[in-house]
Amino acid sequence: MPSALAALPALFAEESRVRAFAAVALGASDAAGVARAAGLSAKETSGALRRLREQGVVASGEDGGLVVVHDRFRELARVGRPATQAPDDSAAAGDDGRAGMIVRTFVRDGRLVRLPARWTRKKVVLRHIAEQTFAPGVEYPERAVDEKLRAWCEDGEVDHVTLRRHLVDFGHLRRSEGIYTRPADPARTGTA
Repeated sequence: MPSALAALPALFAEESRVRAFAAVALGASDAAGVARAAGLSAKETSGALRRLREQGVVASGEDGGLVVVHDRFRELARVGRPATQAPDDSAAAGDDGRAGMIVRTFVRDGRLVRLPARWTRKKVVLRHIAEQTFAPGVEYPERAVDEKLRAWCEDGEVDHVTLRRHLVDFGHLRRSEGIYTRPADPARTGTA
């Protein structure tokens, strides 16, 4: 899988493949439609589609028409996430009894499935996310915070903006003029 991840930028380094991919993403369902939409010759289209299929980002759908394989991108994104953003949930939770069980219930495969309704459980999950994502005392611009939190929210019920607000409200992040920091004092964290 890591070799497939490394091949992805090279796949889209060729303009004809980018144009062919865009045509499929916008609804072209056969080679002739891709050629028309992308402004490519039949030969360019054939080569581009062959490479896109080899990498698994374009395939034939149930009706035989070309489709983008969104699951392939999700799979590659998961593999490419840094360890601080995609922790092994049981190890990150430390298997420390109740807290570990709570984290494993609401965080799966490095993703936040949903936020607990109960305040005490929510504190545990938010603390876990903050500790796995942000280094104490480091300043993060809002854009960086959003990017890191989007990775936690993919395919879940909570969006990154809501998660960011909860992290601030519960004291796991501090915000000042668009800059966020995780407090270094673990005793204060999560005592909102």
